Formats: sequence, structure tokens, C-alpha cells
Amino acid sequence: MVLGESRSQEKKPTKLGLIIGAVVLVVAIIGGTSYYFWSNSHKDENAANDAAKEFTTALKKQNFKKVSQLVSPQSLKAVDYTKESLMDKYTTIFDGIGASNIEIKELKVEPVTKNKEYKMSYTMNVTTSLGELKPEKHEAKLTKAGDDYLVDWDAHLIFSKMEATDKISVTTTTATRGEILDKNGEPLANLKKIPEAGIVPNDLGEGDAKTEAIKTISEKLSVPVETIEKKLGASWVKPELLVPIKVMKAGDTPVIPGVQYTLREMRNYPLNEAAAHLIGYVGEVSAEDIEKNKSLNAGDIIGKSGLEAAKDKELRGKNGGRIVINDKDQNLKAVLQEVDKVEGKTITLTIDSKIQKQAYDQIQGQKGSAVMMNPTDGSLMALVSSPSYDANLMTSGISSAEYDQYANDKNLPFLARYASNYAPGSTFKTITAGIGLDAGITTPDKTHDISGLKWQKDSSWGDYFVTRVSDVPTVNMTQALVYSDNIYFAQEGLAMGKETFEKGLNKFIFGETLDLPIAMDPAQVANKKGLNSDILLADTAYGQGQLLMSPIQQAVSYTPFADNGQIRYPKLLSDQKTAESKQAITDKSATIVKDALIETVNSPQGTAHTLAIPGHQIAAKTGTAELKEKQDTKGDENAFLLAFDADNNNYLLVAMLEGGTSRDVISRMRPVLEGMY
Repeated sequence: MVLGESRSQEKKPTKLGLIIGAVVLVVAIIGGTSYYFWSNSHKDENAANDAAKEFTTALKKQNFKKVSQLVSPQSLKAVDYTKESLMDKYTTIFDGIGASNIEIKELKVEPVTKNKEYKMSYTMNVTTSLGELKPEKHEAKLTKAGDDYLVDWDAHLIFSKMEATDKISVTTTTATRGEILDKNGEPLANLKKIPEAGIVPNDLGEGDAKTEAIKTISEKLSVPVETIEKKLGASWVKPELLVPIKVMKAGDTPVIPGVQYTLREMRNYPLNEAAAHLIGYVGEVSAEDIEKNKSLNAGDIIGKSGLEAAKDKELRGKNGGRIVINDKDQNLKAVLQEVDKVEGKTITLTIDSKIQKQAYDQIQGQKGSAVMMNPTDGSLMALVSSPSYDANLMTSGISSAEYDQYANDKNLPFLARYASNYAPGSTFKTITAGIGLDAGITTPDKTHDISGLKWQKDSSWGDYFVTRVSDVPTVNMTQALVYSDNIYFAQEGLAMGKETFEKGLNKFIFGETLDLPIAMDPAQVANKKGLNSDILLADTAYGQGQLLMSPIQQAVSYTPFADNGQIRYPKLLSDQKTAESKQAITDKSATIVKDALIETVNSPQGTAHTLAIPGHQIAAKTGTAELKEKQDTKGDENAFLLAFDADNNNYLLVAMLEGGTSRDVISRMRPVLEGMY
């Protein structure tokens, strides 16, 4: 050994170390191999699950193009289909049966062999135009295609008993729409055979002759040339087939070269304009209708407005039919669904056609409404609104120009004025009188000394005054109703005070929703916080302020004066049970007000004196509600009339004319009341 020189000693691997290293290497190799096979196995499983989910999701959404892309080519070839023909097959069948609300349940994917094959199974629920089909279970093999899987398709995936060459047949038995009848069984809506003009294209000739023929037909039938040409150009039209052009009125079938007439059964409205707002009309479903109600199908006829819409389900009934599988020779193979039709229900109303027509004839040409009801049982005998529209035209096929004429009319012919809110005006003084009598504030003999035609509580009212028409220096309650004195009732309202007056009003129907198949906002006393000022309290007491009531609500609110102080809730359907009546004011107070209303007719000074009919006792009150921007200006006026039979209590009328006077509304309604006797 040399001084200063070092040597390192190398350690030789031990036998144990070599063994451990070898084991670790083997484990790593085995683990990697296992992971590789495990990963590939799960990759296939995931791909098979994805294919099953995609296929069933496409079915659920009726995306048949996607369905055709998810099936294996060899399975299509086996049944002599292409992707396009498969897509058409599904579309034709599912459209034909009116398929909707498709649900896929219990979806499972399971391996079937060690050759990377899987099987999917699921249960499918389908709703057809006839209702819900019995759920069916389906199975199909999933075949690997590259990194993905495709469905081995056969016709059992449509219906379990179906083969590739089979066809689906759908027959429908259409339910007859129920009639709407008045209280006497007279039709308000029924079915009637109506002439329809049509054209056979072959009959028009060619070239200039055809052009001239269409022009003549256009002029004679009042149908635009563009409309006729569009109908003649429809995809289904053939030279020898009759093409419907226009539904005509009964008896209106002029002889026109190239035009033929057939009878078509359609919805008919005998009173037409006289009851259009109430009864409404029907029409063919729109895409929006189908979106809202999945049970509807293209071509269905449904109610579009009025009672036709509100009671559509009962009136329409339910179509029946049969969905079957036929083999290639049209032999019946299986019945998938069979449903008996349910005819539409006939609905009977409390309306009296004679009164309805007469009231409309009297208001026609004016903006107004009339409500006639029986104050002892709530039966509505007439609901009239004017101006109106042609319900038969709406049903038979109104042109865009004709519809626009209605829609753009400033007089709002589609507005049901009997259900629209107005300030009730002086007819409301009856309610103020009844509440005051019950509270002991108002008495028949109590008088007010009033000077002049305008009055204010004190100078705090500034420029605001309550005005009246007749300068009567001393006024009691009966005289205040006879002369319709605003100042008297303003003072009585202030004497009662906010709390007492509102407590009395709460016994009526303010804020309540009436049980009627008619859209209508509840009646209101005030906009926000009640009668929160003396001016508002005073104005409300004589029927203005922020009061809002529809003519129907007014009629209901005035029933206590004809029926011992009781509110009688309204009904429109003959078999309807109304809410139990409630005591709004005492019988005694109701009688006092009723006697004053009789005097309003009998007294020569009464505002309703011209309504007097010899031999009959009529109680009545007129009213005018003026709508203006500020005091001492002229505003629009709505005239009202309350009238009822004071002997037999068998009718109560509330009529209204927009922009009219009390004299106008009385002169128009007097013949209607005469007709009641």
C-alpha cells in the first residue's frame, strides 16, 4: 500500500436484492397490463352506454335523422332500408299516430359476449292522438364500430310486434261538438250545413282564359286573386279535385263559371253578433295551441274565445279511433290501441235568447252593454256588448283584411263591455244609502240644506267642489235619489266616515272573484290604501272616485234592493250551484231604498220617470259617470241605468252607454222592459 493513495470497495448486489427487484418489475408489468385491459374494457362499456343514451334521447325528441345515424349499416341492409328510408318510416308513423310525450325508462346496457358486444334494453311510453299507449319493452344489440357503438336496428324497436314490411294504419272517429243552448233549449251554438264555394282547376281553362276566370271569381266571391292562386297551388291539389275557396252564407250561392258548391257541416251561431262576446267562436288549432296542449293535433277544431274556449274540453268531447299494425298485404296483424269516442257535452245556459237579441238590437250601433239577471236566484238572462263582430265569419274563415278591420276599429268590437270595469256613477248611490241606513247615519226623514249647484267641505279642498244638476234647497234621502243629488250623498259619506263606510262596502262583493266562465277583474273601491282622503270618500259615496265595477258586478251588487237585502251570486250555467247568498244590508234598509227607486220612476221629477210602464211597478236609478282630467272641464260620460221589477222581482237590468246620457239609455232599454211584461 502506498502512502496517500485511497481505494474504494464496490459492494456486490445481494441475492435478496435481486429477488426483490425482479418481483417489483413483474408486478409493474402485470399491473400495467391489467390496467391496459381494464381501461380498454371500460372504454368499450362507456362507448356502449353513450350509444344507448344517444339513441333513446333521439327517440324521445323524435329526432329521427339522428336515430338513422346511430344504427349499424348491416342491420339496415338486412331489412332493405337506407338511413333516409328509416328516417321517413319513423316520421310517417309517429306523425300519423300523433306521437307526443315520449318517455324512456329503465334503460340498461349489458355485455352479451367476450367479443366486445353489448345489449341495450328500455321501456318506452308513447302518447298518441287517442291517448297513452301501453308501455312496451325493447331490446337491441350494440355492435362496435371503430371506437364507437351502433344499434343493430329492426322494426321491433318501433313496436314490439312490428316487422320491417309492416305498416301502421290509423282510423279516427271524430266526436261531435256539443251544442250551447239557452234556457228554453234554443241553440246559441250548433252544427249546420253551410254552402262552400270551390274550384276544379280543370274547369278554369289555360293561359289568359284561366287568368280571366280567376279574376271573375275573385270579384264575385270577394276573395283576393292571390288567395285563390295560393289555394290552387297547394301541394295536394290535382286538376280534377275540388279545391275549397270560401264558405258562403246560407242561400248565397251565385252562379259563377268555374265555381261549384258543396255543403259543409260547420259551427253556427244563430244569434251571431248579438251573443258573439258571450258564446265566442271556434277555429282550427294553431302551432301555439298545440304547444300549450299536447293532446291537440293539426286540423283539430277548438274554441277560440268566449264560452267556446272556456268550456272547450266539455264541448269538444274526445275523439275515438284505432291504431293497428297491418302486414304487407294489408291484413290485420295487431291492434295497438282502440278508443271509443266520447261525444261533446251539450251545455245549457240561463240566457234567454229572446231577451239577448232584443237588448242587443236596442244597443246596436252604440258603445255599450246590458246585463239582465234574476235577482232572486242569480240567473243571468242576457249579457250584451256592442259593437260586436260576426262570429260566423270568424269560424268560416275570416280574411286578413276583414280581421284587421275589426282589430283596428277604435270602437273595440272584440271588447266584452259587460265584463269591463267602469266607474258606476249615480246608480251606486243606492249602496251608499243602504249602508247609511244600516249605520243609522242616514234616515228617510233626515234633510240636508244645500245652496247652489256646487259644494265643498271647507277651504282645505282648494279648487275642488262636488257638483249637482238640480238646485233643490232642502233634500232628504228619497229626494236625493229622485233628483240624483251628488252633494247629498257626498255629505252622507263624510258623515259616516271612512271606517263605517268601508265596513259597509266590505259586505258587498268588492275584491271577490265571481264564479263565472268570463274573464273579469274584481270590483274595487280604491286604488291603493282605501278611502284615504275626504275628497275620495265624498266622491266614492256618489259613485265616482276610484270605484271600478263591471256591469255584471253592478247587477250583482244591486240585488239586495230587489231581494230583501241579500247579495245573490250570479250563474250562467243552468246546472250551476252558486255561492250561498249573504246579507249585505238589512231587509228594512233594502225596502226603504227600493221604495225610493219606485218614486224615482213614478215622480214626474224623477230622473227615470220616462221608464214608467202603466200597470207595473218599476224601481230604477239612472247614473252618469264623467271621466275628466280636472275639475271645471268637460269629460267623457258613461250613462247607466239600474231597473228592476218591484212587484215580482223577476228581473234586474243594468245597462250602460259609453258617451251617452241617461235619457239615451232609458229610451233604448224601455222596449226591453216592456218585453218582460
